[in-house]
Amino acid sequence: MIFMKLSSLKRLRVIVSVIFLSLTSFVFLDYRNLLPEDWINGIVYLQFIPSLLKFINLFSLSVLGFIIILVFTMLFGRVYCSTICPLGILQDVFSFFARKFKKRKKRFYRYLKPGNILRYTLLGITTVLFLFGSILLLNLLDPYSNYGRFMTYFVKPVVVALNNGLSTILEKFDIYTVFPVKLIKIQFEILLFPILMLILVLWLSLTNGRLFCNTVCPVGTLLGLLSRFSLYKIRIEKSACTDCGLCARVCKSSCMDYKEGKVDFTRCVACYNCLTVCTSDSVKYSRQKGILSIRQPEPVSVQHKATPDLNKRKFIAGSVAWLLGIAGISMAKEIPVNEKPTEIPEKKEFPVSPPGTVSIKNFTDNCTACTLCISVCPTDVLQPSFLQYGISGIMQPHMDYHSGFCNYDCVICSQVCPTGAILPVTLENKQLIQLGKSIFVKDNCIVHTDKTDCGACSEVCPTKAVYMVPYEGDLFIPEVNNDICVGCGACEYACPTIPYKAIYVDGNAVHLAAEKPEEEELKAPSTEEDFPF
Repeated sequence: MIFMKLSSLKRLRVIVSVIFLSLTSFVFLDYRNLLPEDWINGIVYLQFIPSLLKFINLFSLSVLGFIIILVFTMLFGRVYCSTICPLGILQDVFSFFARKFKKRKKRFYRYLKPGNILRYTLLGITTVLFLFGSILLLNLLDPYSNYGRFMTYFVKPVVVALNNGLSTILEKFDIYTVFPVKLIKIQFEILLFPILMLILVLWLSLTNGRLFCNTVCPVGTLLGLLSRFSLYKIRIEKSACTDCGLCARVCKSSCMDYKEGKVDFTRCVACYNCLTVCTSDSVKYSRQKGILSIRQPEPVSVQHKATPDLNKRKFIAGSVAWLLGIAGISMAKEIPVNEKPTEIPEKKEFPVSPPGTVSIKNFTDNCTACTLCISVCPTDVLQPSFLQYGISGIMQPHMDYHSGFCNYDCVICSQVCPTGAILPVTLENKQLIQLGKSIFVKDNCIVHTDKTDCGACSEVCPTKAVYMVPYEGDLFIPEVNNDICVGCGACEYACPTIPYKAIYVDGNAVHLAAEKPEEEELKAPSTEEDFPF
């Protein structure tokens, strides 16, 4: 009887959906890193596949979001698909605008027979591959990860471009509250699958509502199976039904067979559209024998309150400091560029996986390529891979030291990863994780080829694993101590040679422990001498 006191379930569903869609979108579009890690974790906590994988990796009671979804499904049906899943809500947005432009709006939906062969085959293959240690299909079909890729690859560049355009305009009026942001460049090959998936989702939602959820998405199929046993279900009382067909015309899942008086609840995504249009009070939301009916709910106010968190991310200061440091070195020393292109390619045996991944295999076995770590990375070093991890690791992020470097004082990716592919690490531990080893190629170095001073790599090395030693005359050339190198890639990023770097990081297949660098003693300035400047 508790549902009799609720407002219209459809209205409540819309409100909750808008909140989840807005917050999830902001997580991926937050190019200024405004959201604290705890907020990000809270927002993505209930995403089914990431929560399941993180539970398997950590086996902790703090990552039971998927259990909550299962409980809600057993009680009320597929409420995850209607109110929490961002890709599902996005389909509703597409369908909403499609109905607005469709001439015969009242007949937008109709009852369709279920495509059980396709939906259960995809679920079966996904499950078998997962049990045998491959999440390739799960990676490609997970609705949360697909939505994340849409936001990161297609929407975020537009937002950043608008920000940079506004920044340029405001600068002309000496207004600097909006500042330009680096626009990430993604390889076209990596965009092919997200483009095809976006076209598929868009087409299916414009023509058949939630057909993607009920034929392609393995999460929707799994929750649909469980919803067979839901405590509360939508039912049709055939004795009271007038066969007007209004319920079928608004059912985005095409699961209302009003002629037979049946509802395929495995496909119902709990949109509650049918409850608001039935004129004969024959559509019920009931427990077993129809003890609960919702027809004309009394309005109640639904408030969403968020307590603002005024704490800023600690890594921002470190990121800015390193970026300004590299920029300062460039301006102060006017780092030269090699006169002729370098000829010796970088021979990397392994790609570099993020700190906290333990090993490349552990990372690729658990990452769904949702791009959240890519979105929050303050130095843009995390980039989607193409074939760096092999075909099974396509779109999973790797450390691209030509695009950025791993901030020595940053652990944000390990704090926000929703699947546990990047395990949480403390800053102290992270600073001793050796992601890879630095390789110096003397024949590419401009100190050797152009007989000119440089030293950019040693200047930016946070552990001083790269240092300068006498070479010829007054020239100094880099040398590497890989015992204390953590493979952060600052040296590779700062190296000015093109197209091949004179120093680069070869990844470790299994992350190692670096030795702690010795701290240099700081000498206080002498009071007997004049101040040096």
